[in-house]
This record gives sequence, C-alpha cells and structure tokens, in this order.
Amino acid sequence: MKVFLRHIARAAALLAALAPLAPASGTQAWEMNSYADFVHGRFDGVSLSRDGRLSLAPKVDTVFTSDQPVIWSVAQAPDGTLYAATGHRGRVYRIDRAGHSSLLWTAEQPEVFAIAVDRSGALYAGTSPDGKVYRIENGKAAEYFVPKTRYIWSLAIASDGVLYVGTGDQGKVFRVDGPGKGELYYDTGQAHVTGLAVDAQNRVLAGTEPNGILYRISARDKAFVLYDANLPEIRAIVPMPDGTVYAAALGGSVSKRAQAAAQAAQGMSGAGAVTATTSTITVDAQAGPGSEIKPPDARQSATGATPGAAATPQVTTQFTPVVDTSSVEKSAVYRINPDNTVETLWSSKDENVYDLLALENQLLFSTDENGRIYGLSPDRRVTLVAQTNEGETTRLLAAEHSILAATGNMGRIYRLGETPAASGFYEAPVHDSGTASRWGSLSWRADVPAGSSLVFRTRAGNSSKPDRTWSEWSGPLTDPAGSRISSPNARYIEWKVEMAGGGPARPGVTPVLNSVTLAYLPQNSPPVVKSINVVTQAASPQGAKPAAAASSAAYTVTVTDTGDVTAAQSAGTPTQTLPRAASQQIAVSWQAEDPDGDRLVFSLYFRGEDETRWMLLKGNLHDNSLSFDADILADGKYYFRVVASDREANAPASAREAQLLSAPVMIDNTPPVVTIGAVRYAAGAAHVEWEAVDAASPLRRCEYSLDAAGWIPVEAADGVIDSQREKFTLDLTGLAPGEHLLVIRAADSANNTGVKKIVLK
Repeated sequence: MKVFLRHIARAAALLAALAPLAPASGTQAWEMNSYADFVHGRFDGVSLSRDGRLSLAPKVDTVFTSDQPVIWSVAQAPDGTLYAATGHRGRVYRIDRAGHSSLLWTAEQPEVFAIAVDRSGALYAGTSPDGKVYRIENGKAAEYFVPKTRYIWSLAIASDGVLYVGTGDQGKVFRVDGPGKGELYYDTGQAHVTGLAVDAQNRVLAGTEPNGILYRISARDKAFVLYDANLPEIRAIVPMPDGTVYAAALGGSVSKRAQAAAQAAQGMSGAGAVTATTSTITVDAQAGPGSEIKPPDARQSATGATPGAAATPQVTTQFTPVVDTSSVEKSAVYRINPDNTVETLWSSKDENVYDLLALENQLLFSTDENGRIYGLSPDRRVTLVAQTNEGETTRLLAAEHSILAATGNMGRIYRLGETPAASGFYEAPVHDSGTASRWGSLSWRADVPAGSSLVFRTRAGNSSKPDRTWSEWSGPLTDPAGSRISSPNARYIEWKVEMAGGGPARPGVTPVLNSVTLAYLPQNSPPVVKSINVVTQAASPQGAKPAAAASSAAYTVTVTDTGDVTAAQSAGTPTQTLPRAASQQIAVSWQAEDPDGDRLVFSLYFRGEDETRWMLLKGNLHDNSLSFDADILADGKYYFRVVASDREANAPASAREAQLLSAPVMIDNTPPVVTIGAVRYAAGAAHVEWEAVDAASPLRRCEYSLDAAGWIPVEAADGVIDSQREKFTLDLTGLAPGEHLLVIRAADSANNTGVKKIVLK
C-alpha cells in the first residue's frame, strides 16, 4: 500500500509540468500481472509460468544451422548422431555428437518430410512430391520402397524393425519389412496420413487429414478409431507405456506443405502444379464412437455405392485438403486415456501446435508463434518454457540432458539446457493509451536474488507498431517503487525488462518478475454533442388524479321527462364545462458522449431570432433532456444551444466542453383567427366568404363541417394555403329547409386551430 501511495503521489506531482496537454484528473494505470497479460509479448531467453511469473528460460544454444528455410524432421541414431531433413531442396544433414555437421544426401525431390532411424543406425527418408522411401547407410542411399503416391508424410519403425509409411494423397499406411517388400497395411479413406507412431503393444497409431481422425491399427485392414477431432489434421502422436496417447491437432498444415512441395518441384524440374484431390468416405450411421473402420471396398463406385448392395443409412462426407478453421480453434492437444476417454489439455485460436514430447514430469509442445515451446504439467498448468523467435518450431526431440528443437523460417536446431541462461529480455506488447498521454512512473514487484538483476526501459510513439518514428529505448529504470519515465508524450508506449542471472558464481539463479505497473495521464478529450432534437408534447396536468378518483369526484346532472320538480328540490340546471385539453410542452433532448468516459454536465440556452444574448433555461443537468411549458416562450423563431462539460471529472484548468446549436425552431401558441365575411342563404343554397389570419406561422389547412358531419377540406381563393393570411369561399347546394350549423376550422403550421361557427337560417 505504501508503494502504491508513493506511486500515486509522484504521478500527481507531474501534473504541474504538463502545460501543453490537458490531462484528465485521474491517473490511469497499465498493469500486467498474469499469464494472459504477458504471453502476448516478445520473449528472448525468458520463460513465463502459468502463474504469470517471468524468469530466465533454459539456456538455448544453436546446434545446427542449415541453409534451408525449414527442417521438417529430426531423428537421432543410437550413437547420438542427429539427422535433419529439410525443404525445399531435399537435403538431409548429419550432425555428430561434437556438433559438426555435413550434408549427407540430396534427394531428387524437393522435400524430405519424414525420416526415421532403426536400431542398427540405418536412416530412412521419405521424399515428396513423388513419394519414395530411401534407405541411407554408410553415406549411401538406395531406393527402398515406392508406394506410388505423391507424398510421404510420416515414417515409424516398430520394435521388430518393420517400417511403416504414412502417405498422401490417398491416405494409406504401408508396412515395409525389406527392400521393395511393402504391402498396403491399412487404407484410411482419408486424403493424408500425417502422423505415425507405434505403441508398446506394437500397434500402429495413424493420424489423418482432413477429418482429423486418429486410428489404432492392430492388424492388416483392422483399425479402431481412437478419436475423431474437430480439427482437420492429427499432426503429432506420442504413445505412453501405460496405454495413454497424446495427440496434437491443427488445421491447414498439409495444404501449406503440399503447396511448398509443388512450388519447389516446379523450381527444380518445371513440372506442373500439384492439384488437390477430393475424396469421399462413407461411415455407417449406426456405428458408434470407437467402432471398427474397414478400408473402402474396391468395388465401390464414385458415389460410394457398392453394385448390388442394399441401401443402408449412410453419412457421406466430401472434403478437400484445404480447410478453413478461422472461426474455431487453430490447434489443440489431446490426451486419450487407456479407457478411450478423451481430454482436451490445451487449445488455441492463435497458435498452431506442431509437435509433442513427453518427459517424466511434463509434456512439451511446440507452436508457430515465434517458435514457442510450452510445458504442460500433470495438473494442466501451461508454462512458456522458451521461444526460439523463429517462424515455427516444427520438431522436438529428447537428447542427452537436453531438449532439441528444430525450426522453420530458418532451418535450425536449438538445444535447451537444464540451467537458466545467463541473461535474457522480455518486451511487453504495445499499450494504447487512447490519446496523447503524459507518462508517469514505472513500478514493479519482483524477487531478485543476490547476484541477479532487472533493468527496465521504455519507448513511445504515435504509430500502433514500433517503427523508426518511435523514440529510442530510454535509459535504465531501476527503482521498483517507481521510476520516472523519460519517454516523450505519445499515444503508444512499450516497456522491456533485461534480466541477468547469478552468473558463474551462482549458476541457476534467476530473478522472477511478478507484475509491472505503468502510470500515465491521458490527454483530456473534449465531449462531443452529436444532435439536438426539439419536439412538442402534451403536458401532464399537475396534481392530476387517477381516472377512477376523478370520476368519483365528478357531479351528475339528471334530467327526467316528467318535469315534476318541487321547489324545495330545485337547484337549477347548471351548465357542464368541458375541460380544455392538456397544455403543450416543449421537449428538448440531445445526444452527447465523452471519449474518456467522463461524466458530463449540461446547460441549455435559448435565444430569439432577432436577439443576441443567450438565455439560460437550466444548468447543471445530468439528464440529456429537458421539458418546459410552451407558454414560457412567446410566438416566434428560436434557437437552442446545449453546452456539455466534463468539469465534474477534471480539474478546472483541464476541464473541456463542447456545444451544439439547434436548427431554428418556430414557437407558435396562438391559433388562427377566422373572420366571417359575406353570407347568403336562400332556397337550399348558401354562399359563405371568410378570412383566416395567423400572427406567427403560415396557414396549412382549412376545412368545414355542416351539421356536425365530417370535416371537408376547403381550397384557398388563390389555390394554395401557404401564407399567414388566406381568403376562402364556400358554396353549398341542396340544403334542406330549416337551420343549418356551419363550422369552419383553420390550422397553422404549429397545428393550432381557430374555429368559427355560423348558423344558416
């Protein structure tokens, strides 16, 4: 609490120096203290725990750098030798235990998506997009198996030395037990077999695309669906000794790799583009999850029907390798338990997961977000272990006392050590303060053991992404209780922390950063008054009683037809006066907002058309409307002005206001006057002349009613009712003998009406 109060006091002291800006009175704070806050930043030698703690990551060393854009697969021989398969020139490299690398073999095809090493140290490599499997031994490569398919996506070697090959674009798994001795082991009916593994019982696990189905193949043509994911591709599979299976699923990887292979093939041989295939699989609608899936019948037609077979309920799914998953998770990590129940351990809408590695106390997985490597503990707590800052980390491999990570974007192999690195840094994501702001102080909470250190720096700019228009990184900030920020006033700001460990004297010691708070004073933006609306409405009479009460208080006059009323009872026959309709009110309403979210206070002014002084109707309003009696304003044209101020949320010197002027509003409370002129009535006909005059606004309507019948419009003498004075003439014919009641009504622009009656005799 003392640190917080000291921090606020320092920020408040900066207000006096802020002359060019008009800062809001309240200090804003950008605080980062959780995993979700930190994970969107940039990591270099720094890891992030699920609790939101930054510390030095395991030491990362570069083991191997290829001249290729991506390493697709990595395998380790029994003697510790590493092999790396690359794209897009089809090269396979050898890296010995001392870290010396050499080019082992260059394939005729541009991509080597999969490699595997058997117990004797022989290397197998699958090439694409003209799928072949080669055996490389003693530096010599020989064609080993040709499945007559476009892609070799995955290879796996069983404990008995049998090689299994996962292919595309026909989605088949082949069993190969010698040179040229391969057979179709299982046809998945999918387009691609993207992942292969062999479990402890020598059963083959096959992940497919595009329906994301994980098969367990126990014998030739016999398989069991372990899981049908809601993502298109099962990429990585890790079987455990107890029967548990970990699997990683994602979307869109196959199409990208196939496109890369096609482009590389064109570059190498000028061959035509690879065309995407469309497959159809049919699943019995009665089959439940985990049912045995048999390969498609070769006799089936293109529609999936078998000649002569009876029609059965079927579900047919047609697919192509390109699947749009933009509206769902991009990837997920699953655990399939020995009882076949499935748990989703991790999922993301932002990152694609590429590989899995099971360790004794955690499960590692790699993604395409700056080549990140995450750790997943048994209680499902995720830790960002390391970040290679490459485009993606494609493969993970356990080596002696370390973890190896192969990457894409630049094909490299990194080694993660067991102890923290000597140093590292973390860059926070850019913070948008919403407007030009004055930066206050930066404070943080951390555990810094002796010998270790934390140094903070900031930079600021007015573009959403840091570029050369931003300021340089500031000098070091070292006071955790509150270091004043020297970066220039701007809208955007970013901080970074440089971490140093205990060094040779205290290896393994790392500082731990718990939270960071950056205080700033945003420029106070003025309010915005968007619109003003002026209408008239009927006023509610003050003290009006409910209808039931009013009726009970009314008196009643009863008239009988006997005429027998005694003198003692007679009180006369009073005239009943009909009440006038409710008087009119003027309602002024407006729309206003404050960009900073400050509470606004309003003042409403008015002035007449020929006046120069604005009169205050009412001030200190918090509602955005005001109603008042229309009779307060005499007839005439008026303007209304709304002034909005944020003075209640800001100091007087920094308060801002805005105003808006209404369109001219005509106030007209006076009805037209109807004056009767010549009247002639005889022999069933009548001729009537009159004049209607309004003092404030033009007339708009005139009509008459004969003997309380409906209203009939009357045309002006000049043909158009559009001025404040109009003359009218009416000729009536076919009148029955006797008296007739003629009522004339004229209305002005404000809908005030003047009425005149004539009794024709």
